[in-house]
Amino acid sequence: QVQLQESGGGSVQSGGSLKLSCSASRVTYGNYCMGWFRQAPGKEREGVAAIDSDSGTNYADSVKGRFTISRDKAQNTLYLQMNNLKPEDTAMYYCAADTILVDRFPGDPAASLYIAKYNYWSQGTQVTVSS
Repeated sequence: QVQLQESGGGSVQSGGSLKLSCSASRVTYGNYCMGWFRQAPGKEREGVAAIDSDSGTNYADSVKGRFTISRDKAQNTLYLQMNNLKPEDTAMYYCAADTILVDRFPGDPAASLYIAKYNYWSQGTQVTVSS
């Protein structure tokens, strides 16, 4: 059973930074597409950033230029560096893994930010940005 465990959430003032980490057991990050998602109260979960097996990255427009996704294959850890945080970034953040090695969204460049693409999810960590 794949287990994903994130850490690094917390409270920060607007303009501040946080770095989220997501460690995994029973899955090798380098082989799969990994993503970060978030869900604010009363809103749907949305894709924030993703990194595929070739280290290609994809970001939601709302975080481009502020967030950076990366991974350490040796440590089997996924990261999300969040800079210049805004109150609208306040949400529960989740990491996710797509271990289904079938391209279910052929030719769709936005697919790595689709919730439906991922089959394993973490429990979530809260990020709160105050103004």
